[in-house]
Amino acid sequence: MAFFRGLAAVSRLRSRMGQDATTLGGVRWLQMQSASDLDLRSQLQEMIPEQQDRLKKLKSEHGKVQLGNITVDMVLGGMRGMTGMLWETSLLDPEEGIRFRGLSIPECQKVLPAAVKDGEPLPEGLLWLLLTGKVPTKEQVDALSKELLSRSTVPGYVYKAIDALPVTAHPMTQFTTGVMALQVDSEFQKAYNKGMPKTKFWEPTYEDCLNLISRLPQVASYVYRRIFKDGKAIAADNTLDYAANFSHMLGFDDPKMLELMRLYITIHTDHEGGNVSAHTGHLVGSALSDPYLSFAAALNGLAGPLHGLANQEVLLWIKSVMEETGSNITTDQLKEYVWKTLKSGKVVPGYGHGVLRNTDPRYSCQREFALKYLPEDPLFQLVS
Repeated sequence: MAFFRGLAAVSRLRSRMGQDATTLGGVRWLQMQSASDLDLRSQLQEMIPEQQDRLKKLKSEHGKVQLGNITVDMVLGGMRGMTGMLWETSLLDPEEGIRFRGLSIPECQKVLPAAVKDGEPLPEGLLWLLLTGKVPTKEQVDALSKELLSRSTVPGYVYKAIDALPVTAHPMTQFTTGVMALQVDSEFQKAYNKGMPKTKFWEPTYEDCLNLISRLPQVASYVYRRIFKDGKAIAADNTLDYAANFSHMLGFDDPKMLELMRLYITIHTDHEGGNVSAHTGHLVGSALSDPYLSFAAALNGLAGPLHGLANQEVLLWIKSVMEETGSNITTDQLKEYVWKTLKSGKVVPGYGHGVLRNTDPRYSCQREFALKYLPEDPLFQLVS
């Protein structure tokens, strides 16, 4: 997937190559797709040779351009503040947060196709946007949904591999095990073993990526139901889109929950390349490890308490507040509990970010959703 990725510094170099972005109302705008071609693969087949040539030109014409100075702090701080890789699919601005191919989350909510009128964007649309740089039509998104559904059958041995673990194993351990079991079917590994030119690496990589994406909801929901619902799995509903089907297999069929899952998956699809999981996936992939191996490695990074596991830690901390103080907590009680946490040598999980200096827009859009659908929920009121 390195063909599609770039970092801010490379974007700045585009101006030297005469590739200034156009604007509309002060917002960098992306091409709206026509409905003439519903096949994502054929779109990429046209684009990738151009992108390969672009990167060759970038290296030959600007390969000696310096991108900044490296300090000891940067090295000891895990490369923080250093430009270290190509990543074009998203850019994390310290002040305004994430942009996907130049579009902010509110902009994505406006232009990406939705399942219901004025609803949340479909993750399939965001996937199309990330890979092509173009806003898809509803017809293209629907076609991609159907393609993902057609690829979504999970072999039985994947479930057996998960079942070999204790039910008490952490969900991320079980999830990664399932992903590693899926690797048996890697098209990239098969094609590489037979031999193929570098310019064609993207083709089996594409197959692996779409197969993996299509099967993740089944594996994740199976792990959830195994741990929390006595192993009673729920079959997929072939009439639903990607996110709605995932919610259904988890056991949540309320239309509001389907919308929330569409929003949640969309806004977490990419978050630049410098975070632990994205960087790990990119690094492992650079060794020509197939997408399954790369994604499993990324998941193991995500499982750390300073990365994805922080979501779990936040919820546990919030629930601990309610258990000790009750749901009708006052500001003074909350302040006292925060100080209790800090004085014990712990941190309040979820506060602080390595890059962001303003409120995370991923939180803001979920807050708007909660204000609309569950303003009286005790957990939401406590977070507020």
